[in-house]
Amino acid sequence: MDMAAKMKAIIARKDQPLSWEDVDLPEPAAGHIRIKVAAAGLNRADILQRRGMYPPPEGAVDIMGLEVSGWVDAVGEGVSGLREGQAVCALLPSGGYAEYAIAHAGSVMPPPDGVDLVQSAGLPETVMTVWANVFGLGQLKPGETFLVQGGSSGIGTTAIQMARAHGARVFATAGSEEKCKACVSLGAEAAFNYKTDDFEAELKALGGVDVILDIVAGDYVSGHINILKTDGRLVHIAVQGGLKTEVNILKIMSKRLVVTGSTLRGRTDAQKAAIASQVVSSVWPQVRAGKVKPIIDSTFPMQEAEAAQARMVASEHIGKILLTLD
Repeated sequence: MDMAAKMKAIIARKDQPLSWEDVDLPEPAAGHIRIKVAAAGLNRADILQRRGMYPPPEGAVDIMGLEVSGWVDAVGEGVSGLREGQAVCALLPSGGYAEYAIAHAGSVMPPPDGVDLVQSAGLPETVMTVWANVFGLGQLKPGETFLVQGGSSGIGTTAIQMARAHGARVFATAGSEEKCKACVSLGAEAAFNYKTDDFEAELKALGGVDVILDIVAGDYVSGHINILKTDGRLVHIAVQGGLKTEVNILKIMSKRLVVTGSTLRGRTDAQKAAIASQVVSSVWPQVRAGKVKPIIDSTFPMQEAEAAQARMVASEHIGKILLTLD
C-alpha cells in the first residue's frame, strides 16, 4: 500500500482544543490487524493521556482511544481466524480516535450477539477490566458481597451487571440520586450517594463486603479496609482520589485482607489475549442472555471529541460515551 496514504484522527496538543487532522494511515505489523473504525469508547484514561499523565506504551501511537468497534480492513503476517470485512470489537494500546486503528489480533473479539456494532465499542475496555480485576484478582464468588465505587461510570455499570449475573450481592456508590437509581436499576441491592451518605457506616451495619473495586484510592482506602470482611479483597484500578494515603497495617493483617490492583494497558499482549478469550467464553453468553449489556450514555460524532470529553470530565454521564464515524 502507498505509504503516503492518509486518514483522519483526533490530535491533542497542549492547551489547545482537540482537532480532526490528516495523519499517516498505519500498517498492521505481524500479529496485528487494522480496523476501519465504526465507533470508539471514551475512558478516563483518555483524559489522563491528553494531560500527559498516562502516556501510551512504547511503540504505540500518541492518539487517544483504548477500544473500538468496526471491520477488519487489513491483516498482518501470521494472523489467522480474522478476515477482511469481518465485524469486530477490540482493545487497543492507543489510537482509537481515528478512522483506522491497529489492534493486536489477540485483543480482537466478535461483537456479542444482540449488541449492535456501534454499541460494542463500549465493551472491550470495561468488560476486560472488570473480568481481570473483580473475578481475576478479586476472586469474587457467588453469594459474596461486592462494592463498586463510581457505579454509574462505564466500569461501574458493567461491574454491577457482571457481579449480579455471577450471583453476588452488589452495592455501589455514585455522585447523585439519579445515578444511584441507575445503579439499583442495573442490579445493585443498594446505592449510596458518596456526597451525602455515610456509606462506610451503612455497609458495616450490613455486615461488610467481601470485594471492593476501587477507582478512588486516596483517603478512601482506610474506609475500605474498615468495611471489608475477614479475607476481603480490595482491588484498585484508578486513583482519582490521590496516589498516597496512610493506612493501619494491623487491620490488614488481622483480617487477612488482600490489597491489590492493576492496569489493563500495562499487561502484555499475551495476557490481554488470555483475558479477551475468557471474556468471549464467559461473559459473552451473559450478554446474549440479556444479563449484561452496554449502558450507553451518549454518542458524539468523532469530530466532536472535545464536547464528548467535556461531558466525561464534568461527570454528567451514566454509562459509556461513544464517538462514532459514518
